Amino acid sequence: MKVVVQRSLASQVLVDNKIVGSIDNGLVLLVGFTQGDTDNDIDYLVKKIVNLRIFDDENGIMNKSILDVGGSILSISQFTLYANTVKGNRPSYIEALPSKEAEPLYNLFNEKLLANNIKVETGIFGADMLVNINNNGPVTIILESR
Repeated sequence: MKVVVQRSLASQVLVDNKIVGSIDNGLVLLVGFTQGDTDNDIDYLVKKIVNLRIFDDENGIMNKSILDVGGSILSISQFTLYANTVKGNRPSYIEALPSKEAEPLYNLFNEKLLANNIKVETGIFGADMLVNINNNGPVTIILESR
């Protein structure tokens, strides 16, 4: 499992020109799954994400978590995180988990984020989405469960 974490001032996701998810201060998560991912991978990354100290404290030092600042999460499924570009110029997505298997894991991931009393907005799994990210910092961190 792989998650790209971006600190955000305001972000939104649109499907068919309609906003389906939006947040103010918080995190945008681009989430991808691969073969062998389990509940343990989800638990590990949820714990890491909600406790990740990447928000500024009173002294301007990244020392606070999303829990500390009362931020929100915009979670976007993104199979392209598992693109393989070793051969040629056209990415292969064979390492990405097929939709039928990835969607339940993505839903479970979001449920576990919600269980931490964090507002979670999402896109629509498998849809063609336009994601507008106002990356604050910029702060972008890539997390992997393995």
